[in-house]
Amino acid sequence: MRGFRYFLSVLFFSLFLAPVAPVTHAQQQVTLGNATAELTGPWKFHTGDNMAWAQPGFDDSAWGTMDLAPPPGSVDPNSGLGGFVPGWTARGYPGYSGYAWYRLRVNIVQENASSAAQGANRRLAIRMPDDVDDAYQLYVNGQLAGEFGKFSNRGVAYYYSQPRAFSLPSGIAASSPVTIAIRMWMDAATPLLLPDAGGLHGPPALGHSRIILDLLRLNQYAVHLSGSSALFELAIQPLAILIAFSLFALDRNEIAYLWLGISCTISLVFLLFLQMSVYTTWIPETSFTLFAVLPPLQIGVWILFWSYWFHLERTVQMAWLYRFTGAVVLLLAIATAMQQPPLYGRVVPVHTIHWLSPLAEVLNLLLGVVLVWVSYQGIRRNRAEGWLALTAVLLVGISRNVRQLAALHIPTGFSLFGIHIPLAQIGTVPSLAIITVLMLRRFLQSQREREQWKQEIEQARQVQQMLIPEALPVVPGFTLESEYRPAQQVGGDFFQIIPHSADGSILIVLGDVSGKGLKAAMLVSLIVGSIRMVAETTQEPMAILQALNRRLCGRMQGHFATCVVTHIAANGETTLANAGHLAPYLNGKEIAIAGSLPLGIIEAAEFSRTDLRLCENDRLTFMTDGVVEAQNEQKELFGFERAQQIGNQPAAVIAEAAQKFGQEDDITVVSVVRASA
Repeated sequence: MRGFRYFLSVLFFSLFLAPVAPVTHAQQQVTLGNATAELTGPWKFHTGDNMAWAQPGFDDSAWGTMDLAPPPGSVDPNSGLGGFVPGWTARGYPGYSGYAWYRLRVNIVQENASSAAQGANRRLAIRMPDDVDDAYQLYVNGQLAGEFGKFSNRGVAYYYSQPRAFSLPSGIAASSPVTIAIRMWMDAATPLLLPDAGGLHGPPALGHSRIILDLLRLNQYAVHLSGSSALFELAIQPLAILIAFSLFALDRNEIAYLWLGISCTISLVFLLFLQMSVYTTWIPETSFTLFAVLPPLQIGVWILFWSYWFHLERTVQMAWLYRFTGAVVLLLAIATAMQQPPLYGRVVPVHTIHWLSPLAEVLNLLLGVVLVWVSYQGIRRNRAEGWLALTAVLLVGISRNVRQLAALHIPTGFSLFGIHIPLAQIGTVPSLAIITVLMLRRFLQSQREREQWKQEIEQARQVQQMLIPEALPVVPGFTLESEYRPAQQVGGDFFQIIPHSADGSILIVLGDVSGKGLKAAMLVSLIVGSIRMVAETTQEPMAILQALNRRLCGRMQGHFATCVVTHIAANGETTLANAGHLAPYLNGKEIAIAGSLPLGIIEAAEFSRTDLRLCENDRLTFMTDGVVEAQNEQKELFGFERAQQIGNQPAAVIAEAAQKFGQEDDITVVSVVRASA
């Protein structure tokens, strides 16, 4: 199978080729000294398979001929380099696949250093062409000299073409005729992948073993140099995967990073498969079907990446677009696999190509249209990012249609300083560079937004510190304690302690807004402001709750607030009004309070009222649900039982115990002790 280049080999041939005089009747005479000779033929050629054709005495005069000399101006459609010999599909055998034979009779004359034919017998070898479709066996005078691929009764297993050289059987003397027969086999799917497929794409070279070995090493070096550009992409893809998944781990809301990581992972797997195919014979043609479905899958992932990148709305139309894309990707993967070995030509009939190939092209075009449409939506949302995305999409589209370009004999790669750079990498690497620019741009933008967000949170924290009393008022006859420990920089808990100097009473308001963060903190500001305003007109707990509820209804934006308002007279008479908050503790025992709705749900809500009397040294303790909902590493809650056990402890002790247990929410504890006379 095609895939290797001649570049340095051509230079080597130009320095060491011996002149060759072609003869008729599939015979060639070569003179070997310190050089090699290209066996350009013309060779005898015949389709079909018969092991008798390997024998030197077989009469091949009725066979056709095949010249393996590169035509003037011939260019490898993959690399754009010269020295390419079109295969048999372009030379009178279109559409043929299977077995075919080449035969050539070579008259060898060996020369020593003084150009004398005597005493120059040395071991000879043949270097096979780098480009072949797809497997071969080499016979010399009827003996098997070597093979590339595995021939068996069950069929032929073949691999990507690699440089190979084989020694001729010992005993071939100077001036002796040698019959070389090459048994070729090409899979039915190969002409679908490569233009001008079939057989040998260059002439074998005959020479002394030492020179052939040097030439083989040069070919292998050329292959490594040719594929070195892939090493650059192999280094980029893991880095891109690491960055994409790391960004997703930092920001789970940006699903685009996840799809980018998956896309790069698919590219890496496919690239590793190709490199192992180029440099080893570990992966036979039976694995091609599995990896052929990866490119269609990657196109579908690209569509998901760009749609999530531009935050396209999750509308019914987009849901149908995703279903359509998934169906097209599935059909394209199936159609692609059916055109790959070992399915095509064995399981899938050859004649199905007349409708299978156009179907795959249409499906591929549909995915391209979807990609361009997503880019267009990106341009509408963000012109700069949209145009960059469209450029990346077009580059990927070119890299994913290499086969179509090769079929039009358009070069699908070029060489730079001896390094072959395929068109697929020309599209992939710049597209990754564009995505890197987009990610860097979005990262800097998010950093600016993050800094702005931090400033806003800091401002909210400062405002909240002004609303939450740090220094408690001194009220004769009472000892007050408070602990406020938010789970984040700003919290959703609030409390106010308002003494009334006229009669020596005290008003305590404590509550909790659902949720956390900046939004909850803003609602706390609204509630605290309302408490202070209402407390100027009334000290009645029930009236305060009702006034707060009227102010908050319609302004909570999906949130609510629990609240308990307590008025304690100088003589210990206490009135509690509760709106869905935790019941306070009196001397470590929970006070029985009827249930009620929180604030901000409905205007006609009814709240519970409880009256009691604080005696001397009685402790009344209020706390928010951050205490009972504290959770340790074993996901065990602090719970009401533990809260009641320490309910008669100072506020700092209760808050510290809950925080050490495992703080999950804001923790607020307020306690009041009526002093003795």
